[in-house]
Amino acid sequence: MSDFSLLINATYVFCALLFIMGLKLLSHPSTARKGNILSSLGMLIAILVTLLDHNIISYQLILAGIVLGSAIGVFAAKKVEMTAMPELVSLFNGVGGLASLAVAYAAIVSDNPLTTFELSVSVVALLIGAVTFSGSVIAWAKLSERMVGRPVVFKGQEVANVALVIAILAIGVLLVRQPDVTMWHYAMIALALLMGVMLVLPIGGADMPVVISLLNSYSGLAACAAGFALENNLLIVAGSLVGASGIILTNIMCKAMNRSLVNVLTSGFQAVVTSDMKIEGEIKALSPDDAFYVLEAAQSVLVIPGYGMAVAQAQHAMKELQELIESNGAEVAYAIHPVAGRMPGHMNVLLAEADISYDKLFEMDEINPRIENFDVAIVIGANDVVNPAAREMKGSPIYGMPVINADLAKNVFVLKRGMATGFAGIDNPLFFKPNCRMIFGDAKESLNNLVRQFAS
Repeated sequence: MSDFSLLINATYVFCALLFIMGLKLLSHPSTARKGNILSSLGMLIAILVTLLDHNIISYQLILAGIVLGSAIGVFAAKKVEMTAMPELVSLFNGVGGLASLAVAYAAIVSDNPLTTFELSVSVVALLIGAVTFSGSVIAWAKLSERMVGRPVVFKGQEVANVALVIAILAIGVLLVRQPDVTMWHYAMIALALLMGVMLVLPIGGADMPVVISLLNSYSGLAACAAGFALENNLLIVAGSLVGASGIILTNIMCKAMNRSLVNVLTSGFQAVVTSDMKIEGEIKALSPDDAFYVLEAAQSVLVIPGYGMAVAQAQHAMKELQELIESNGAEVAYAIHPVAGRMPGHMNVLLAEADISYDKLFEMDEINPRIENFDVAIVIGANDVVNPAAREMKGSPIYGMPVINADLAKNVFVLKRGMATGFAGIDNPLFFKPNCRMIFGDAKESLNNLVRQFAS
């Protein structure tokens, strides 16, 4: 190995350390930005060192790619609304998968002879990359409501999936044994793209946080396999880190939704559970003016945000109300369910945008033991993650799912536009509880009304 190769590999080790340190810092909201900067710095150094390699074919094409990618990134960062962030993350996962697919295909069709191992990992990278790309596109379409968000199932779907897996395995073997046959290339790509579609179609909108974290893991595994194909140590390490962290996050999401990780990995969401249970009771509405008097007397207030807060862009109004309540001598805390919103960490990012202190954010397991001590729980656009049917109704599709026990607070205010169900498509008994009051209307307007009442 030449001195230059040693320098590159030593730099790769340093970059890998930056990736690991960055992941560690990403584990807490207060250090997440530093973690992001460290990881980005590691990737920048890795790219610059790699560009010094004498085997680079065209610096012009690389420069064009950097300029184009940077322009798209800046545009997305400035123009994409917070409500569209989940589908943007899905697209970015898909782009990562597509890149791995392209790298693997280039390795397979290159003039350089590949060993059986290199061919095998190239096929794996091509397969996972294609699955990640097409699966991410379907997830994006569901999240952006360009197609129905409910599970899409059809008779014989399980048989079709098994047949598809068998066909992929057969074509994969043929491709490794006969890499010069172009037909196997196209067949593998087409079948892998179809597999990605088939994996995500039967998954409903309520399970999208799980899907996003799983696809993120897939993109990492594809990059890892591409690293083996290219014999690039850093790509192997970086892909492994992304793949492992994605699987860990997927496992966390599964526990938060009472799902099995094995079922997710095998697309076990195909069995759609429906419930004919009807909840009887009386809905009690409350105006923001009347809600003010309760909040004014409260000593402790818990805020439980959901996707509706993102839609209404109510986080800044909530920050104003929080400061006024605190100046009135009361405590304000925020309860964050792991799958609130449409992607992992959605609510944390949303509240950080309003500069709400991380110290006020509590996870579900931290807040549930003390929720009975809160005078008021304000539910903003959340539905399934505060549904007591998960504890009380054995026939409910979400029975057993860990939820924030908002109904145990002394008073509950639910800010909603109407009585529409959440992603799970079931009614919420919380709305009929004697301690619950519904504040109908746009959440941002309702909160601004409360702000005016406090300020007057």
